[in-house]
Amino acid sequence: MRLPPAIIGFTEEVLREILRFTAPADSTLSRYFRDHPRIGSRERGAIAEGVYGLLRNKSVYGSFSESGSGSPMRRLTLLGLADAVGVDSLGGLSEVEIEWLNRVMQIDRNALSPLLRSNLPQWLFDKLVARYGEDETLLMAQALNTPAPLDLRVNALKATREEIIEALAQAPILCEPTPYALLGLRVLKKPTVQNLPLFKDGSIEVQDEGSQLLAQVLGAKRGEMVVDFCAGAGGKTLALGASMRNTGRLYAFDVSEKRLSKLKPRLARSGLSNVHPVLIAHENDSKVKRLAGKIDRVLVDSPCSGLGTLRRNPDVKWRQSPESIVELNAKQISILSGAARLVKPGGRLVYATCSLLDEENEGIVTQFLSSHEDFTLLPMSEVLAEQKIQLEMQDYLKLAPHTHQTDGFFAAVLERKK
Repeated sequence: MRLPPAIIGFTEEVLREILRFTAPADSTLSRYFRDHPRIGSRERGAIAEGVYGLLRNKSVYGSFSESGSGSPMRRLTLLGLADAVGVDSLGGLSEVEIEWLNRVMQIDRNALSPLLRSNLPQWLFDKLVARYGEDETLLMAQALNTPAPLDLRVNALKATREEIIEALAQAPILCEPTPYALLGLRVLKKPTVQNLPLFKDGSIEVQDEGSQLLAQVLGAKRGEMVVDFCAGAGGKTLALGASMRNTGRLYAFDVSEKRLSKLKPRLARSGLSNVHPVLIAHENDSKVKRLAGKIDRVLVDSPCSGLGTLRRNPDVKWRQSPESIVELNAKQISILSGAARLVKPGGRLVYATCSLLDEENEGIVTQFLSSHEDFTLLPMSEVLAEQKIQLEMQDYLKLAPHTHQTDGFFAAVLERKK
């Protein structure tokens, strides 16, 4: 069934706004759909997929759009929509446009330059090639430009993984255990899970396997005092609370009241009573200082470029720049140093990002250790063995979509000397 011709105009309108890169694509899309309530759910899906298809392939489609007729923005829009739903599903195309789309969609992309094929900005492509080499960068870029699967985390307070697999099969939703995260499930298609009773009663949460592993790496135990320092909407907080078996005390710190407010309904569903959300002004807030030297384990899922999440947020690669990374580095070292004060002797501090860049990862850890002699790096290989996670790593956790089928994540475990 063909989509109505009006879809092209709607997509072009919202794409024009998104390509200014002044706000995240998902929030711009949500606002656009709120302002246009008459657009149906099927059409919304096509518009969103068209936008994301264009953002993933912006370099290639920008090059393709230099040919053809009509305005450049319409040509970009048509390429994004054709990527999402196919040329035959688009209504309102002229014969010339149909012929042009069919022709450019058949171009052999392997004949294009490596930079174009990567669909990455030049600065990011150069950084990754310097680190990984061109061949691996292209493999990574291909994975980053492919939509992410849907991963779930089973709430161990409410069910086992096997019980959830069986219950989902009744829906029917097929899934399989994730290879590394002990409570993860990878859904084989992409159904809407928010309306499922299992979701509403807190038995499952949507969470990428890599994010689940960060919570496992912290190794929070029953009865401990734990802090999730940059809790956000609380995906890792909920995983930590469950791993503590709802005992001890788990503080969820964040500087954003809006993000913490999103944690509250999830917390209510989860059945956790050991979580204490705390709004802080900054990493040196007096609420942080009061807990100095008292905490067993601290997770710092630091604000970062988000370049490891391009499968979900392809606009991020066009919104970041070398200058914004430098600004983030200053914030990252400051937050890590602030959080470190909480850790008691013998306690653990996990620094994590969803970035692929050395300067946000190893660079920050090296800088921190050079000025904090009371902390030492625990090899990730030892931590993974301790947590029974079947992954081969050395000093750090480094996850990437082309090798682990997760978002790109980094983590380092730091221990305060006794």
